[in-house]
Amino acid sequence: MTVQMDKKKTYSIVGVIAAIFIIGAAAIFYTLNFDNQSPAQPYSSDEREFIEIEIPSSFNTSEDLIKFSSNEEVVQFLKEASQFNNAYPTHGGVRSLDRFTSGTMILEETLELSQREGAPVPSVPPSPAGSGEPYQDYSSTNVQVENVDEADYVKTDGKYIYILSQNTLTIIDAYPPESANIVLKIGLDIEQQDLQNMFLNDDRLVIFYYGSGQSFGIQEYDFMPYPIYQSKTFATIIDVSDKENPKTVTTYEIDGNYNNSRMIGDMVYLITNNYVDYVHPIIPRIMESSRMIIPDVYRFPNPEENYNFNTITAFDFSGTLKESETFLMGSANTIYMSENNLYITYQKNVPPKYYDTVKKDRFFSVILPLLPQSTQQEIKEILSNPEFDSYSQWNMVEEILQDAFNKMEKNEREKLFSVIQNALDEYDSRVQSDTRRTVVHKIALDKGSFRYVENAEVPGYLLNQFSMDEHNGKFRVATTTESYTRDKTILSNNVYVLDENLKTIGSLEKIAPDESIYSARFMGDKLYLVTFQRIDPFFVIDLSSNTPVILGALKIPGFSNYLQAYDEDHIIGIGRDTKENEWGGVQQLGVKISMFDVSDFKNPKETDTRVIGDSSIDSEVLYNHRALLLDKEKNIMSIPIKGNVKGIFDEGLIKKEDYRNWNGFFVYGFDKNSFVDKGLIAHYTGDFGYNSVYMQARSFYIGNTLYTIMDGSIKMNEIDNISHEQNSISLQKTGNILKQLPVVED
Repeated sequence: MTVQMDKKKTYSIVGVIAAIFIIGAAAIFYTLNFDNQSPAQPYSSDEREFIEIEIPSSFNTSEDLIKFSSNEEVVQFLKEASQFNNAYPTHGGVRSLDRFTSGTMILEETLELSQREGAPVPSVPPSPAGSGEPYQDYSSTNVQVENVDEADYVKTDGKYIYILSQNTLTIIDAYPPESANIVLKIGLDIEQQDLQNMFLNDDRLVIFYYGSGQSFGIQEYDFMPYPIYQSKTFATIIDVSDKENPKTVTTYEIDGNYNNSRMIGDMVYLITNNYVDYVHPIIPRIMESSRMIIPDVYRFPNPEENYNFNTITAFDFSGTLKESETFLMGSANTIYMSENNLYITYQKNVPPKYYDTVKKDRFFSVILPLLPQSTQQEIKEILSNPEFDSYSQWNMVEEILQDAFNKMEKNEREKLFSVIQNALDEYDSRVQSDTRRTVVHKIALDKGSFRYVENAEVPGYLLNQFSMDEHNGKFRVATTTESYTRDKTILSNNVYVLDENLKTIGSLEKIAPDESIYSARFMGDKLYLVTFQRIDPFFVIDLSSNTPVILGALKIPGFSNYLQAYDEDHIIGIGRDTKENEWGGVQQLGVKISMFDVSDFKNPKETDTRVIGDSSIDSEVLYNHRALLLDKEKNIMSIPIKGNVKGIFDEGLIKKEDYRNWNGFFVYGFDKNSFVDKGLIAHYTGDFGYNSVYMQARSFYIGNTLYTIMDGSIKMNEIDNISHEQNSISLQKTGNILKQLPVVED
């Protein structure tokens, strides 16, 4: 798409407004007052004297990556894109995205304050503050890639636990478990549902949460300003070296919705998305104290139906902003990050006008050649006659077709229609395969600096982040392709191998036709893949060469939503059991845990299973891998379970045959190829008042203690004797707001 740089008269007003409202006077966004209504803001206007800063770009622009020279050029490009795609109106209007939250941090009542005697010793692992003892070994967040941390609402350093719940950060002195207590609660002056998650790095946290800001625009050829609400993501770095007196290091206020984040070493990478207002585009900005930072904006030659601003920001825990870049592309959907590269993926969109072209092409390339020769000739003569416009041409073609069909015998006509429809089904399937593709962008990472590498497309769609992997410089991806005909859905699955420049160098297509991927796990030069429609095929795929090869497959009832390695010879699958019902369909049953022996790649075996409850039972592991604790060395696997469980009361003793609502954790150990029942940890059994604070389920260990968190409570049990509860803590909100969280002084 060519960007027109000439300023048209019809654009001059918008250009002036864009220059005023987007670039030249950022303070107006926060101080402008119409009808005595001040825009909501995280700081009062008199506290901010904005200094606009542009971070030097570290992108090495390739021929496929185009850098905008100015914000005015971005505005003009989007205006033309909206007209080209015909996807958005060109008139102004009010767009309300999110409510505003200020993001001020305050302290709540201190509970059972612990004594602190000194700063932690910088060792690996470090010593806990004030303990005089080394940290116990402990488990961290269950992540996809080693050394690439994923944000979560619970973090621990082996001594303290940090928990985000509703709008509160709770710090718990967790070890030893017998004396575990809440040290402090920090309230965030935000809406409860806006709190996102966090990272922990030594004695510093970074907490992400939602918010919004407000600016004003004026419709084209109008005069009355109207409010524009902009989504924002806040990233606050907190120093918690003094657990009783944490302080704010800095807060970044980034335009856009939180999409994802990763931490590598001391560096945090944050991805945010902005919906594009085609009328008054607002270029994403970053606010840090009094600084306004305007990242460079990039685009790609290929047009998108729906553009989004996708911003990548890197900063460290000292509060140093390393890099931030924005580029226009589809909305970032699923990401994968290795220690060296970030891969951003999304479903390809095509402009609406594309389908007009397809409609014509399917007639001329599929339908017309199958018609009788005389009919073809008449139609060609009409369509090649320049005396008629397209509307008149089609009216005459319609008459020719009607006349031809009326002259045919019924059987002849039905046979022709059947042949044409089958040909159209094949054509439509090919078109859908061409358009239903996943776009992949690769960005190299180097201690907070970015270098754009390349983009590519692969057929189909991804299930989740585990559908992607990088190994020895190669990017591997598993997809499901889907197309539709008159009477059926066509499914198949594929694996593609791309080189370091995202050129496809190998593929394996049409795996398990009529099924879709339910889970995938890349491990070195192997891919373990589960597909499902009626029965669960568990595939072992060899990726040691550029050409993927299926080594073995196992068909068993049920399916696995999540796969994780136990060791190099065993894979644990967690999903659901199934059975065929009386009508020939498939009925889902309870949560199923499977152990697969893959020591013989050609003959994988399911060596042990556990099925918990029926279809009413649920486990968060089915949707969120961070809910699983699996550690071979500690000989422990903890799985959260919620639902109506039959006969599970009083620490696992079966006393009744009826069903009761039960929320808690099933804990297992291992014995070669089998699971060993270690016990149950009940957080709710239907016998006592339910804790109303919703919290996702998490498990981790510190030393020889298993910590489980669910819906407002923490329980601590001995790993080798699960029935022995060492302590428990309720996380119900208590205390009064006392003061604002202080800021670290320079």
